[in-house]
Amino acid sequence: MVYDTNVMRYTALLAVVMTALAITVAAVQRPSGTTTVKPIPAPPDVAAVPADAEKTKSGLASKVITTGSGNRKPAANDIITVHYTGWTSDGKMFDSSYTRDMPATFPLDRVIAGWRECVQLMIVGEKRRCWIPQQLAYKGQPGRPSGMLVFDVELMEARPSPAAAPVDVAQPPSDARRTPSGLAYKVLTPGTGSQHPSADSQVTVNYTGWTTDGKMFDSSVLRGSPATLGLDQVIKGWTEGVQLMVEGEKTRFWIPEPLAYQGKPGSPKGMLVFDIELIKFDK
Repeated sequence: MVYDTNVMRYTALLAVVMTALAITVAAVQRPSGTTTVKPIPAPPDVAAVPADAEKTKSGLASKVITTGSGNRKPAANDIITVHYTGWTSDGKMFDSSYTRDMPATFPLDRVIAGWRECVQLMIVGEKRRCWIPQQLAYKGQPGRPSGMLVFDVELMEARPSPAAAPVDVAQPPSDARRTPSGLAYKVLTPGTGSQHPSADSQVTVNYTGWTTDGKMFDSSVLRGSPATLGLDQVIKGWTEGVQLMVEGEKTRFWIPEPLAYQGKPGSPKGMLVFDIELIKFDK
């Protein structure tokens, strides 16, 4: 929905989204196995749950590898960002976000039960090893890893479902910055990069969009897959706003209608609010 309909029709956007979903979705819901990668060696305790692991009534076992610095545990429907690796109990790696060199972001309520339970024990910054019995994993489904699975999970971020609009969605707050065009914005998380995209850059982003009455109308976060798009193919407010960002930054934008869909039929009306996280861009 961020595409300018004068440049690319919604059907083309839908094709991009469906392709991304087919490739990515939540990687922990299936083994990758489609790309040759150098496997990450299995930990020495992959074959059996060690004596010092924590155990729950469901049969899940886990052990903290690196302590975290957060103060909130994720809710069952949070959107989480993680790095992870999964092995079968005979030491074979079947999936890893590290080999793709990109953390995975997805809704926690869309993954296997053992993942959901394990991550809810964690805080941001924590790395935990989880031994997930088959009944909490893939339950013997054909084509899926079988038996007990072992995951090392690093929780990088956990945030409420984007269906809940931010408190300042109705209008830009007093501390928001404004540009001559009428765009308002506020940096939520500073970035780690030093360069900015140009007007024709290809960017990879996670984003959520709301109307000013708090209704979410689009979210790559809820789909569980970042979007890659050209800044010369999106609405004007996006083209201008994302050029202000650096990699790793997350910013909230209030985009007035003249910089959004300009009242076009079938598009969200009025000022729109977007939270955008710039993951990377091609210079």
